[in-house]
Amino acid sequence: MARVLIVDDSPTETYKLTQILEKHGHVVLTAENGEDGVAKAKKELPDLVLMDIVMPGLNGFQATRQLTKAGETASIPVIIVTTKDQQTDRVWAMRQGAKAYLTKPIEEPKLIAAMQDAMA
Repeated sequence: MARVLIVDDSPTETYKLTQILEKHGHVVLTAENGEDGVAKAKKELPDLVLMDIVMPGLNGFQATRQLTKAGETASIPVIIVTTKDQQTDRVWAMRQGAKAYLTKPIEEPKLIAAMQDAMA
């Protein structure tokens, strides 16, 4: 299955996402903030990135923009996974290059469907 990088500063959210992904046979990589997420994505070249928005330092919008604009990571789909549910946030995320925008708490079927669409 896919190698998925979870970028989220919440250990609880990372744990929940990891459980869902591993249940579906995916290999999980993690990063606790935007800077680490960008660095790990460039080093590991995962098949997909699940990106939180609200994090210390480099936020999810900034990290997504860096990944989608950098040559070596531009082909890696990014799905935003956040508590922010405003339409302006959705629009801004898509402008940064995100392939999908999901709000927490994550519903497993929606997550898996969004991942399949993003990697298709």
